[in-house]
Amino acid sequence: MKKTFGMLVVLLMVFSPFAVAQKKGGKSSHTVGHGYIPAHGPAPARRGAQRPAATQKPNYRDAAGHPNAPHVHTNGQWVGHSTGPNDPHYHLAHPWQHGHFTGGFGRGHVWRLAGGGPSRFWFSGFYFSVAPYDVGFCVNWLWGSDQIVIYQDPDHVGWYLAYNVRLGTYVHVMYLG
Repeated sequence: MKKTFGMLVVLLMVFSPFAVAQKKGGKSSHTVGHGYIPAHGPAPARRGAQRPAATQKPNYRDAAGHPNAPHVHTNGQWVGHSTGPNDPHYHLAHPWQHGHFTGGFGRGHVWRLAGGGPSRFWFSGFYFSVAPYDVGFCVNWLWGSDQIVIYQDPDHVGWYLAYNVRLGTYVHVMYLG
């Protein structure tokens, strides 16, 4: 009896955090980050999407507990990727000047950051830099250990999207080779 009771206590201790993290419908209560990896990148922006003001960054905090940075909800919604191909923040005079990234895109290709910072970071022999406009959105990234996933950007020629699995945020990145 004591052995059975002891096993029950251990099982409750192990599985209690999972039960607390669940909400109605069996889905996690976290709607951003925490290991979620989107199945695909964002859809192209709708035609005629509004461009951001040149002097002020938009507020991306669309719900309590969400970051004020471009992020992805666990339902696959990419928040903040709506400015379209004419966004001046992501215009490049020489797109793809260092070639194209060939390491693989999306959920099946999770990479661990190996060092650097926004101006130049790397993993598995691939080098990238964060778009100047997006540098403030990756201040909480751990450049020596976070996992990221690279997605193709359907709107901004020459840019990719680096999604941080831990935080659920993403930034525009340029492939450096």
